Amino acid sequence: MIKFGTGGWRAIIGDEFIKDNVYLLTQGLADIIKEEGYESQGVVVGYDRRFLSDKAAGWITQVLAGNGIKVLLIEEYAPTPLVMYAVNKYDTPYGAAVTASHNAYDYNGIKIFTRGGRDADEELTNRIEDQIARIDLNDVNTIDFFVGIAKGLIEIIDPFNDYIDSIISILDIETISKMRLKVLFDPMFGASKISLNTVLNIMRCQVDIINAKHNPLFGGRIPSPTSYTLKALSNLVPEQGYDLGLGTDGDGDRLGIIDERGEYVHPNQILCLLYYYLLKFKGWKGDVVRNIATTNILDRIAKAYGQTCHEVPVGFKHISAAMDKYNAVIGGESSGGLTIRGHIMGKDATMAAGLMIEMISVTGMSISQLMNQIHQRFGYTYFDERNIEFNMESKARISGLLFEDKKLPAFPYNIEKVSYRDGLKVYFKNQGWVVLRFSGTEPLLRIFVEMPTKEEAEQVLNIMEEFIQ
Repeated sequence: MIKFGTGGWRAIIGDEFIKDNVYLLTQGLADIIKEEGYESQGVVVGYDRRFLSDKAAGWITQVLAGNGIKVLLIEEYAPTPLVMYAVNKYDTPYGAAVTASHNAYDYNGIKIFTRGGRDADEELTNRIEDQIARIDLNDVNTIDFFVGIAKGLIEIIDPFNDYIDSIISILDIETISKMRLKVLFDPMFGASKISLNTVLNIMRCQVDIINAKHNPLFGGRIPSPTSYTLKALSNLVPEQGYDLGLGTDGDGDRLGIIDERGEYVHPNQILCLLYYYLLKFKGWKGDVVRNIATTNILDRIAKAYGQTCHEVPVGFKHISAAMDKYNAVIGGESSGGLTIRGHIMGKDATMAAGLMIEMISVTGMSISQLMNQIHQRFGYTYFDERNIEFNMESKARISGLLFEDKKLPAFPYNIEKVSYRDGLKVYFKNQGWVVLRFSGTEPLLRIFVEMPTKEEAEQVLNIMEEFIQ
């Protein structure tokens, strides 16, 4: 029952996320590592602040070491981008992070990385699943943690300072430090508390933090920085005169922004702001990569500067691969993850937050002023999304309707083309688009839409929801 989605393997704690399954998954990976002859090259292992994450990292370490595979275990909880950075720094063929990212508190999971600090592709996760299917618990090799330390099979590492330095080296610290921006930071009880706070202090920001203690229940919220979960920031930022508010998800790869007015800045807008900033103000040149459910305003910005916007399926591994292929300036997705050229090959909220602060400092403009400038030059669209829970019976029915029979509702707009590359995407001629796809991390059908106006977007959402009922 161990199946990987777009963001690794995730399962409910005590149901499928149990010690036996962590053992089986790790043994499957270990068998592949031994088959490839990479035992001595090491595997980086890290974990976030979720319930059981530290113990599960120990289980992974004991199985890898029990198979004679060198383990580099990060000494304390770490955001996922730090684990990816460490895989690249130590040049290991694989890495693993125990996290369920932005999922609810009752989930945990494991993300697998490959050399260079990249998300595992589908070929590797399929190989791991196939290997797991061939083994049982009697095939799992383990070793006592302290015996592994004594034998040199387990090494404790601390890549924190190097990770922070790698971010600082990209940013214009001199200009930022003169501004002394006032920032309110909500790590949402997650793993980026130390890393982002450290960067903010190095930039001489005046920082206050809320929701920083260890709370495996995440304060009763889903640890995803959305307009709903960041309501406290929305109230406090304008009330207490902060320049902006920052929110990060459970494992520190997604960023949420509240501007100086207390308005939520959608991840689509963050991507547009940063791409526009890098091209216009920093003088960078290069393409941009977005997934199928991310704004087409990026296409307009790219075209205006003689660049290209590349569309890929959902899953950051597709974004990082395309960024590598096209040497793109920036890549990201509407769920809040992005990275830039010269940084890690995965999304990183700490890097993104630092760059947003640099943008404000260098331009001397607020987020809302810059966003208005983008709207004036590239136009306005309205983006919305809707999540629909399903059971296996309704999933089979919806899949048959959309992906086998390939039926569509009657839209009041001319259809330019239809794509089934990743779920279903309908492109409307000179209007916008709508996407339907099953989540790779949660039991949800996601509907995304971008249209010229709010009324048109809501109309398309309602049409699609009624059609699949």
